[in-house]
Amino acid sequence: MEDQSFPECQAQELFDEFVSASTCRATLRSFSQLCEHLQLDPSTAERPLYRPIKCRLNYWRANGLWAKLDRRGAQEEYQRARACSDVTCVIIGAGPCGLRTAVELSFMGARVVLLEKRDSFSRNNVLHLWPFTIHDLRGLGAKKVYGRFCAGSIDHISIRQLQLVLLKVALLLGVEVHVNVEFKKLVEPAEDQHRHKLGWRMEVSPKNHPVSQLEFDVIIGADGRRNTLPGFRRKEFRGKLAIAITANFKNRNTTAEAKVEEISGVAFIFNQRFFQELRQETGIDLENIVYYKDDTHYFVMTAKKQSLLEKGVILQDFADTELLLSRGNVDQNALQAYAREAADFSTNHQLPTLDFAMNHYGQPDVAMFDFTCMYASENAAMVRQRHGHQLLVTLVGDSLLEPFWPMGTGVARGFLAALDSAWMIRSWAQGAAPLDVLAERESLYRLLPQTTPENMQKNITLYSVDPTTRYMNTSPLTVTPAQVRHLVDTGEEVGLTTDCSDIIRLPSPRYLRQESFSRSNQLLTWCQEQTCGYHGVNVTDLTTSWRSGLALCALLHRYRSDLIDFDSLDESSVEDNTRLGFDVAEREFGISPLMTVEEMSSVEEPDSLSMVMYLSQFYQLLKDSPPPTGCLRHITDLRSALIAPASLLSRLGTSLSRKRNPKEHGGALGKKRKTSQWSREQQESCDLNGDVESQSFEEEFVGGASRSRVRLMANQLQAKLDESSSTCRTSSAASADFRRQQGELSSLPPASQPADSQPTAAPVHLSSWRPPPASPQFLQSPDCRWNNICCLCQKKRTLQQEQMSFRFKQKLKAQAVLDGDEQVPEQVPEQCLQMYMGGVSSLAEQITSRMQSQEDGGGVSASCSHVCFFCKQRVYVMERLSAEGLFFHRSCFQCGSCSSPLRLASYTYDQHAGRFYCLQRSECHLSAQAVRKRPTPSDRAVSHRTSIGSQSSAPSLSDSLISAGRRPSSVCLCVCVCLCVCAAALVCWQLLL
Repeated sequence: MEDQSFPECQAQELFDEFVSASTCRATLRSFSQLCEHLQLDPSTAERPLYRPIKCRLNYWRANGLWAKLDRRGAQEEYQRARACSDVTCVIIGAGPCGLRTAVELSFMGARVVLLEKRDSFSRNNVLHLWPFTIHDLRGLGAKKVYGRFCAGSIDHISIRQLQLVLLKVALLLGVEVHVNVEFKKLVEPAEDQHRHKLGWRMEVSPKNHPVSQLEFDVIIGADGRRNTLPGFRRKEFRGKLAIAITANFKNRNTTAEAKVEEISGVAFIFNQRFFQELRQETGIDLENIVYYKDDTHYFVMTAKKQSLLEKGVILQDFADTELLLSRGNVDQNALQAYAREAADFSTNHQLPTLDFAMNHYGQPDVAMFDFTCMYASENAAMVRQRHGHQLLVTLVGDSLLEPFWPMGTGVARGFLAALDSAWMIRSWAQGAAPLDVLAERESLYRLLPQTTPENMQKNITLYSVDPTTRYMNTSPLTVTPAQVRHLVDTGEEVGLTTDCSDIIRLPSPRYLRQESFSRSNQLLTWCQEQTCGYHGVNVTDLTTSWRSGLALCALLHRYRSDLIDFDSLDESSVEDNTRLGFDVAEREFGISPLMTVEEMSSVEEPDSLSMVMYLSQFYQLLKDSPPPTGCLRHITDLRSALIAPASLLSRLGTSLSRKRNPKEHGGALGKKRKTSQWSREQQESCDLNGDVESQSFEEEFVGGASRSRVRLMANQLQAKLDESSSTCRTSSAASADFRRQQGELSSLPPASQPADSQPTAAPVHLSSWRPPPASPQFLQSPDCRWNNICCLCQKKRTLQQEQMSFRFKQKLKAQAVLDGDEQVPEQVPEQCLQMYMGGVSSLAEQITSRMQSQEDGGGVSASCSHVCFFCKQRVYVMERLSAEGLFFHRSCFQCGSCSSPLRLASYTYDQHAGRFYCLQRSECHLSAQAVRKRPTPSDRAVSHRTSIGSQSSAPSLSDSLISAGRRPSSVCLCVCVCLCVCAAALVCWQLLL
């Protein structure tokens, strides 16, 4: 009842229980209860996790901890938890160094998964803390979760208590902790990445644990000297034999125990009298002893071998250290008595009882080992690469470098290694080259064994994940990228080569999938915005929401309301709505459907890939343009000019124009000089005076003509179309409407036509535009003149497009006035000007669009877009072609007579028989009524010569073409112009008929 009445009080009690938890299991249980009470899912919540907890828990005891975490998270190296936001890290081992690494990575926004094979923290040994370690833990809020942390002059903490402190901080930051889970081995990515797009994973025990399906980018070994990560060779440091004994006695926190003074470190050479008295009274011969008082009374001492043999601790003397200290050669009872007697004497017999604490095996916590034998990894990190997936592998803690007990360097150097590894992962997440990342890490690793409080940076308040704030000398790097080439494991032998160019940073496929998912969300959001408010339309995805056809019609209606009467559509007429949307999209926008109407309406969920590709074409076409108004209703057919030039020119049998390098006139300019680059100032001067130079230097670069060849071709084409349109304007209403549209499409006026020769009905002079004048002194400068000439080679086409764009805008305004519009728009949307900004290719698109609109539409439609018309096998979107409304494999598109491969630009189709033929076999199998023929370039050239010969302006056009043919640098341009002109002549001939 009280819990229901005061939910906030219950949350506060759960928080207090979490902070005061004294075991690993209790900590995890109380934190889970706290999140459940706050209705917070740690797996999906914002990271760092304490921020949403802070918003839901208003508690004065927690505010101090939040302030500590906020202050630490504000460091610029973390980039507000975005430095590693796309990285998933796995840490093996929940020791102090593993937990410290998890905390640091969580501050940088990484997803951190920590595995611990036990569910309890039972290590009673006490760690000596360096000053920077104490300051670092206080900055993480250690004092808030463990009130006795380093109180007064205490500079130590038990391993178990340190683990609890770091575990609580890690949970608050969002680290996913899995106990009773043991790491077994790495699982390489699948070889068939097309079928199984899985990255690096791991095998754990138990095998069915969900973490076994986790894909990760970084794995960190923090499981002690028994490192389970493969690929790291270890080197051994062995000195003179030194046998260490550690013992933990129960601390009952009595007054008598509190009065016992600690021994921070006593060595024989500093207090020989103490050790001589110990030997005389007890027979125990020690070299040093340390006593710390924490959760237990912790003693660590170095005993001499002869003393252990005399006291019966070691049963038999061996030269081999492993045999000497093996479990079978040690008397455990004698060892306990030895440790108890030494502890009692060193504390002056002030401890009332000396009962051993229990270790994680349930046995007295006393151990003997040889700490002069230390192991260290030869390298700190490596990169594994398999099947396009890269994995960064690194070590921290005792797995990397075992400490030297008498100096108390274990946790200090372990924390430094954790920060160095986090800095490496930060560089890895930001896309640095693998060899550069490894070289920097190995350079820092060489500094680690030499680190002491005296040779580090003095201002510990400035310490951060950045190594330059902690180490004195970090540059230049002592290890070069070439020296770490062997640390990149690609599954192949490296050999003796030192070439590092083949080692590159590969993007994570998992990240690419996330990016693709983000783009799909962007497309979905755009579709929802465009169809919002339409009755019966609710776009929730990119598949099923489009089955009825209403969503597609709504999208088209938003931009072209004159094409579709949306209010008259019936929601139950699925096929009619879909067919209407497909037809309008293909006819007006040039977007062909990727599936048939029957296929769209018959399946419960359309193919997602096909729908995304289809809708993406609308998105790319319309995303930057608002719904058109004003004069756009007079130029509805201009939408066809927005189709990709490559697709329309391919229908004419041409290819994309290659890069042209026009040659200058030798008599005017002499031999062309070569230069590698221009300065930015010179390029800007070319831009400012480009319009003037396009007139003054055009004759020299194009051959002395008074206008460019492109403009000449377009002007003559305009004259032909205008003449045909004026003579046939009164033939019929339908043909008049078509000619009016054709006149709008060919609105480019002759460049040489004077301003006073424009039609009197047009209030705007279309040729009144002139480039601004330039200074004669500036144009006479030799350097500027040469730079402008070079600039013109690349910018001449752009300048022509700008002039054509300006004239086209004026033509639209004039047309709007002629049609009776009172409001003339000030600016025409740029999408409607792309037909002129594209030059000849755009003009070809317009003409081809008009020609195809006059063809017969009786092609046979395919029954299904994913079945090949020829072989009846499944055809995928990326491998299929489409012709005459049919879908088929590229390899299946063959002549029905000779089986030779066909091209989309050259074939004939028998509508009655439903067969395709090449042009050589078409006359033998087809009749004139049944054939639909794709004209080849040669056919069009013949037709062009025939039709041009009957026109009065043929000599002028022929001369221009012959002159153009003499210029090798402009062959491609001439071919495109010829094709456009002949196609236009065919259109005019049809209109005249």
